[in-house]
Amino acid sequence: MIDKRLLPALLALVLAPLAHASVYKCIDANGSVTYTNDRTLGRGCKELSDQPVSTVPVPPPRAPAKSTTTPSDFPRVAPEAQRARDDTRRQVLEKELAAEQSALDAALAKLDEEEKRDAPEDRNARRQRADGTSYSSLNPAKKAERLQPYRDRVELHQRNVEALKKEIGALR
Repeated sequence: MIDKRLLPALLALVLAPLAHASVYKCIDANGSVTYTNDRTLGRGCKELSDQPVSTVPVPPPRAPAKSTTTPSDFPRVAPEAQRARDDTRRQVLEKELAAEQSALDAALAKLDEEEKRDAPEDRNARRQRADGTSYSSLNPAKKAERLQPYRDRVELHQRNVEALKKEIGALR
């Protein structure tokens, strides 16, 4: 009976020849070289037999990165001074937010006013009815085109308000 400890070694010896595969060097129409073990991938493949195996050594491990401590001569800001700077920044951002919110409100009011206005340029050309009276119908595409700059202005102010709120929220 075979010792159970020898069985893996014997299996490795028996299966080792099965692991051998031919390597092919294939050159395509563009001149690109590909190495493969599947000859069917391209034409012009030549088997590389009895070629020495080239290897690339593993690069040595990198030295650990130096700690990124602040140099001792680097100017430091006192915590109170930093808090004062942060408070000033918050006040500036809040003023900008108030101004931008005001501009957004004005842009929304102007858009609302323009949407309610029945402008002559929003209408189709005048037409004559069978009874002799003339009329013109509303053209939604023309109205949408006229209102687009107002909508763009509202969208711009909305993005600015969101950005300012986000920046204020990121403050400590």
